[in-house]
Amino acid sequence: MNDASTGAEETHRLIAQRKEKLAGWRDAGEAFPNDFRPDAKAGELQTWHAADDAEALEASSTEVAVAGRLLAKRVMGKLSFATLQDASGQIQLFVQRDLLGEDSYKAFKQLDLGDIVGVRGTLARTKKGELSVKAVELRLLTKSLRPLPEKWHGLSDTEARYRQRYVDLIINPQSRAVFKARSAILRATRGFFEERDFMEVETPMLQAIPGGAAARPFVTHYNALEHDFYLRVAPELYLKRLVVGGLERVFELNRNFRNEGLSTRHNPEFTMLEFYQAYADYQVLMDEIEALLRELSRLVAERHGEACNEDAVMLDKPFERLPMREAVLRYNPDITAVDIDDPVRLKTVAEAAGVRGEASWGMGKWLTELFEETVEHQLHEPTFVTDYPAEVSPLARRRDDDPSVTERFELFVAGREVANGFSELNDAEDQAERFRAQVEAKEAGDDEAMYYDADYIAALEYGLPPTGGAGIGIDRVIMMLTGASAIRDVLLFPQLRPRKDTF
Repeated sequence: MNDASTGAEETHRLIAQRKEKLAGWRDAGEAFPNDFRPDAKAGELQTWHAADDAEALEASSTEVAVAGRLLAKRVMGKLSFATLQDASGQIQLFVQRDLLGEDSYKAFKQLDLGDIVGVRGTLARTKKGELSVKAVELRLLTKSLRPLPEKWHGLSDTEARYRQRYVDLIINPQSRAVFKARSAILRATRGFFEERDFMEVETPMLQAIPGGAAARPFVTHYNALEHDFYLRVAPELYLKRLVVGGLERVFELNRNFRNEGLSTRHNPEFTMLEFYQAYADYQVLMDEIEALLRELSRLVAERHGEACNEDAVMLDKPFERLPMREAVLRYNPDITAVDIDDPVRLKTVAEAAGVRGEASWGMGKWLTELFEETVEHQLHEPTFVTDYPAEVSPLARRRDDDPSVTERFELFVAGREVANGFSELNDAEDQAERFRAQVEAKEAGDDEAMYYDADYIAALEYGLPPTGGAGIGIDRVIMMLTGASAIRDVLLFPQLRPRKDTF
C-alpha cells in the first residue's frame, strides 16, 4: 500500500471520529450555536498589551471575549494551553479546570485542532511571558470534521494550496499576509485616482464584439438574444466611449478574460486597472504610473512587510524611458542599426534569435518579436519601453515626427510586463483603416487580431478629445511587490484543471 492510500485511510478514520463527537454535541443540543459575540481580536490584544507585564494585567482584570480556530492544544492534567487564531493573529488560551469548571474542562479536552471556539476570560501573562486569555467560559461554535494537515509546505503541496485555498489561509500566515496586502493595494489604487479627480466606472463583461486588446476571447451564447457573446479581453473601447461622452477622467478595476494558456505569469481570468485621461498624452501617463507604483511600493514595504520575501521589488529609483529600437540595439551587441532598418536583414537576425514569423509580418512586427525574444527578460530595473511600431499598436496614436511608430509604452520590471499605455488614436478614419487591417489578419488565421467595431468608429466620429490611456496588470504588480514567483500565489482562486476527486 502506498503512502497516499495510507494517508487517505487515516484521514477517513479521523473524520469518522470527529463525526462521532459531533453526534454527541447534537444530542446535547449544543451543535453550531450562533449566539457568541467576540469583542476583541487576537492580534489587536497582542499589540495593545505588548508593554503590560503580568502584574499590570492582573491588576487591570481586563475581560475579553475572543473567537477563532484552535491551532494547537497541550493538555496537562488540571491545566492546559491552546492557541486560538482569528483573522488578526493568534493568542494563547490558559485553560484551568478549577477556573473553567469540571464539565467544561472535559469538553475542552475533547476538542480537536481546527475546531472553532468562543472564549471569555481575563488577560494574563504566563511565566514565560506569553499574553494569554484565562478562560472562564469556552464553547464549541463549529466542529471541524476534517483534520488540518500536519505539514503544508514544499513543492508536493503547491497544487493543494491552490485547490484548497481555505486550508492554506488557515495554516499559512504568509499567504494571509499576501492577500491582506492585495486588498490594501486595491484600496490605495482607488484612492490614488479619486484624489486626482478620476471617476470609477463599470463596463460590460459580456460584449458582442471583443476589443481593446490583441487576445483570443472566451465565447458564450446568450440564449435570450440568440447571439454569441464574448467575455471581455479589455474594457478599453467602452472606457473611451465614456470620454467621448464627456467623462474626461475615468478608471476601472476590472476582471478580464483571455482564452490563453496557463503559466507562472498568466491566468485566463485576471485583474486589470485601466484609466483614461482627456487632454493628456503618454508622457503624462508614464509620470502617473511611476507615482502610483512608487506609492504602492512604499505601502507594502511599510505596512505589509510580512507579505514579502527576498525577491520583493522596492520601487525607489527613477524609471528609465527607452525606445524599443534603442532597447534592441543595447541588449543585442551583435545587432546593428543597419540590421534592423533593412527588412530582409531584420527578418534574418530575428529568426537567428529564435523568432518564428509569418509571411504577412511587416518590419514593425518583426522588430517587436525580436524585442520580446531577446530584451524583455533582461529589463530588471523599472523601464518604460516606448515608441512601439504602429503595426502592433492598432489603437495608439502615431508619432507626428515618425508615423511608423506610435506614442505607446510598456513598463517592464524584473523582466515582466506590468503596464501598457499610449496616446489614444482619435482619428476615426485612421482607426477604421487599422480595424480593417486587423480583420484581414484575422481572416488570414490570426486568432488574436481584433474585430471591426463599427459602433466604436461612430463614437470616434462624434469626437474623442486628445486622450491618454493605460492598463496595469494588478496581479503582476502584487507579484512584483511581494516577490511571488507565480501568479497563482497572488490569486485567491486561480484557474486549475478540474479534478474529479474532492477528498
